[in-house]
Amino acid sequence: MTSTPDLTPAARRMAELLAGVRDVQLTAPTPCEDTSLVGLIGHVDGLVIAFTQAATKDIPEGGSQPPSDVPSELSPDWRTRIPEQLDALAAAWLSPDAWHGMTEAGGITMSGAEAGNVAMNELVVHGWDIARASGQPYAAGADEIESCLAFVYPAVEQSDGKGVPGLFGPAVPTSGDAAPLDRLIALTGRDPSWTPDRT
Repeated sequence: MTSTPDLTPAARRMAELLAGVRDVQLTAPTPCEDTSLVGLIGHVDGLVIAFTQAATKDIPEGGSQPPSDVPSELSPDWRTRIPEQLDALAAAWLSPDAWHGMTEAGGITMSGAEAGNVAMNELVVHGWDIARASGQPYAAGADEIESCLAFVYPAVEQSDGKGVPGLFGPAVPTSGDAAPLDRLIALTGRDPSWTPDRT
C-alpha cells in the first residue's frame, strides 16, 4: 500500500452496527466461541481504548496490559461512549505519526504500522462478528481487507494455519472463488456461513 489505511469507515460501520443491536440480543451467541454478544461488545470497548493509546503512543505507566477476561456486562453508557471512542480511534490513526516508530497494545510491543493493521483487523472482523450475531448486513472495503491481511496472512503462515492462541482459531478452508471478506473471515478461524442458529 502506498498510503496508510484509513480506519474511519470501519470505525463508523462498527458504531452503526452497535446502534443496531437490540438489548434482547445481548445474550445471543457470536462466531467467537463461548462468547456472547455482550462479551464481544465489551471486548471491542477495551480494544478501542488500547489501540487509540497505541496510535498516540500514550501508553499507560507500566506498559499496556493484555486483554482481560471477556466481560459479562456493559457499563450503562456503552451506547454513547463506545461510538465516541470509535471516533477518537479513527482520528488518532489519521496522523502519519501513528504509523511510524514503535508502540504497544495488549501488552505486546510492535511497530506503528503493525498496530494500525491489527486495529483495522479488530474493527473489520469483530464488525462481521457483531453483524452476524445481530442479523445485520456487513461489507468491508478492499483497502480495509488488504490492511487486515497484512496482519493476518503472516500470522496464519507462522502458525501453519493452526490458529494463534488469543487471536484466532485454525483457518477454515474456502473455495477458490470465495469473496475477499469471506477469505479473511475464514483465515481468522471463522465459518463465513455462520449464523446464530448454527452454533
